[in-house]
Amino acid sequence: MLCDDEAWDAFQRRDRAYDGRVIAGVLTTGIYCKPSCPARHPLRANVRFFPDAASARATGLRACLRCKPDEVGRERVAVAKAVALIEGAEEAIGLEALAEQVGYAPHHFQRLFKRATGVTPAAYARGVRARRAAAALDTEDSVTDAIYEAGYSAPSRFYETAADRLGMTPSAWRNGGAGVTIRWTVAPTSLGPLLIAATDKGLCRVAFDEDSLGLAARFPRAEIVAGGAALADLAARVVGEVEQPGRHTDLPLDVRGTAFQEAVWQALRAIPPGETLSYTQLAIAAGRPGAVRAAGTACGANSVAVVIPCHRAQRSDGSMGGYAYGIERKRVLRAREGVEE
Repeated sequence: MLCDDEAWDAFQRRDRAYDGRVIAGVLTTGIYCKPSCPARHPLRANVRFFPDAASARATGLRACLRCKPDEVGRERVAVAKAVALIEGAEEAIGLEALAEQVGYAPHHFQRLFKRATGVTPAAYARGVRARRAAAALDTEDSVTDAIYEAGYSAPSRFYETAADRLGMTPSAWRNGGAGVTIRWTVAPTSLGPLLIAATDKGLCRVAFDEDSLGLAARFPRAEIVAGGAALADLAARVVGEVEQPGRHTDLPLDVRGTAFQEAVWQALRAIPPGETLSYTQLAIAAGRPGAVRAAGTACGANSVAVVIPCHRAQRSDGSMGGYAYGIERKRVLRAREGVEE
């Protein structure tokens, strides 16, 4: 159960991330609502908080007809069931068939799924197949066998979808990045030297206190070359995000992770400068409310510091939590965005 102050703050923000975690009962009207309810807020003195809708109903309150708080549990169960169906399917499941199996209209369920996970069902399924392909490419003797093993109907489907997501061709993936050119530079910033590296698709590594040797260890068979003029503009924009956050939010990326990690990273990129989310909120946004520790691990696996702003993540009690490049850097980055500790 959340403390009353945190619950009230969530209702004041109409924070969807808290839907299903707390219920507000309005004693003067006799109704109960979820945090994202769009209705005008009641006086704080007239509100009592409950851990769930059943507890609110037990006191004689009835559900709000505007925000329909009783639907939250059903929606979460439906999304969890859909995720399990996608993960367990050998072939892609169409939106209509998926929605029918979980009891919703297709377009309505598409909105529910994206709100819960950060991606559409189709994008989630592509992530699952790409993850399987990456694993199969490490074990199968044939690239074609690996593609079929991952669940693609034909090699062309892999090249149309997964190859873009992986950021390199299947053969390059098997060979540790062979054939991929990564340009790099180390730029001075007020927080120390910053390694900036990118493929033709986008940034693949941004890290404080690293150099080309560390880059080569991550991509042992890629061609690692000095960035020069080809990287200058992109590097300047990355440095700009260190010095004046929020100026360049559209920087191109070429990063890879599990579907859950990528959902966490998307949630991080959606946080405006000056705002924060707890690891619990990130887990909820990524569609796995119980995976709080995994959300923290996803932040730690972020390979493009500042560009994916994991410094905006914190513990539920408001403390900063850890940071791969030192807690003092995290404190400075947050202070530059106006976050008060």
